Amino acid sequence: MQNNKTSLHDLIGIEHSKLNFFQELQQSIEDLKAINRESENQRREIAAILDGITDVMMVLSEDMRIISVNHVFEELFPGINPIGKTCHSIFRNSSNPCPECPAFRSLSTNSVCKETAIFHIGDGNMQFDMVASPLKSPTRSEHRILIFKRDVTMEKKYQAKFYQAEKMATIGVLAAGVAHEINNPLAAVAGFAEGIQRRLARLDDSVPEDLADDLRDYTNTILKECLRCQEIVKTLLTFSRPVSSDFVPVNLNQVVGDTMKLLHHQFRKRRSITLTTALASTLPHVSGDEAQLKQVTLNLMTNAIDAVGDCGTIGVQTARRGDHVELRVCDTGCGIPPESKNMLFEPFFTTKPVGRGIGIGLSTCFNIVREHGGDIVVDSTVGKGSSFTVKLPLHQESHHA
Repeated sequence: MQNNKTSLHDLIGIEHSKLNFFQELQQSIEDLKAINRESENQRREIAAILDGITDVMMVLSEDMRIISVNHVFEELFPGINPIGKTCHSIFRNSSNPCPECPAFRSLSTNSVCKETAIFHIGDGNMQFDMVASPLKSPTRSEHRILIFKRDVTMEKKYQAKFYQAEKMATIGVLAAGVAHEINNPLAAVAGFAEGIQRRLARLDDSVPEDLADDLRDYTNTILKECLRCQEIVKTLLTFSRPVSSDFVPVNLNQVVGDTMKLLHHQFRKRRSITLTTALASTLPHVSGDEAQLKQVTLNLMTNAIDAVGDCGTIGVQTARRGDHVELRVCDTGCGIPPESKNMLFEPFFTTKPVGRGIGIGLSTCFNIVREHGGDIVVDSTVGKGSSFTVKLPLHQESHHA
């Protein structure tokens, strides 16, 4: 007969086995807790790194649909849930992929690809440097792309202004040299032409009348062209002359009023041009050189007159905008072609017909405004007109006005 009784030794063995099991289980739990803590620390480190990235970061699928984004994307597009949407539908509002997108090249070449592009976001254009990198995983059949978009809008603007300032300084030295070299022979030509005119009176009886008329016509033409060249030389000298650093408080409304007086005769001759003014009643002063700011206003208004031709509207406005004062000159003229906008402030570039300008006016305006710590913004549509907005910082005492 079999004895089924459990001995004390058996009970001790069972309890000992249970104890070992629970000890192993407890150790496993502790190990899992340690692994979990390490994973959480790593997650926090990765989250801190991602939060520290100031670029827009996205993970895209092969069909350019957004899988995940970082906080910078959410700041750029608040209130938009991008997951599952294509990136070009958000950045371009288009159903077609962006032609310059580096993500496709990154997928096809399995390499890091770079590109720069401009996107219209909100109320303006933003320029981004883009870097796309393929993300391949052995556990996934579908490839993904990591793409960074760095906002370089302000950087590009400052670079453009720096290059423009360098060019203006170089052209200024050249203009001063050319003006100086031309001025002396030009004065000699004009002087001799005036001398010929004075002597013509003595030759009335000794030369045929038609020859005397020709000589008068020739000398008049020489003097007229000399005067035109002298005006160009004067403009070149003004363009190259540095702006005075002894700035004083200037009232832009007064500058506009004085400029209107100078142009009064032009508006009287062209009665079909309508002039409208909207000057701020309480306009704080700006720090500047009054004569130079008058020249800026005169150049912008003269350009507006040339743009509208025989019929149109010119508007002049002044206003305070935050910590600066704005002077805006707009017209309903022909407008500026898009391909010419980036060259407007280039020295000797002009959209006017031959003989109507040498392309120094806007360059001079740019130089003066830059020396005043300001900026010029151009907005133009072909066939509708243009507006030039000059932004100048307030005079220091006016900040509290």
